Amino acid sequence: MKILAVCGMGLGSGLLLRMQAEKALRTLGVQADLEVADIGTARAAAQTADLIITSNELAQQLQGVKPKIVTISNFIDLQEMVTKLGAALGKG
Repeated sequence: MKILAVCGMGLGSGLLLRMQAEKALRTLGVQADLEVADIGTARAAAQTADLIITSNELAQQLQGVKPKIVTISNFIDLQEMVTKLGAALGKG
């Protein structure tokens, strides 16, 4: 399974999303390849992804891509990440 953590520039917030998603996936017992992408390259990278995690604002710019999009409101709230990823993956 491939998951993209998408942020505006592919730097700070994307890395934070990836780190939190790694913790959440461990909690859920799911193995996945997590990559960080900026919004500009996310559309092309989405062709091979199974899931995208991003903010509400950026999710609107990614409408129409193949993978399911999970929006995260608070990037440091691990419980939100576990709950939303679990629901998206059928583990919650």
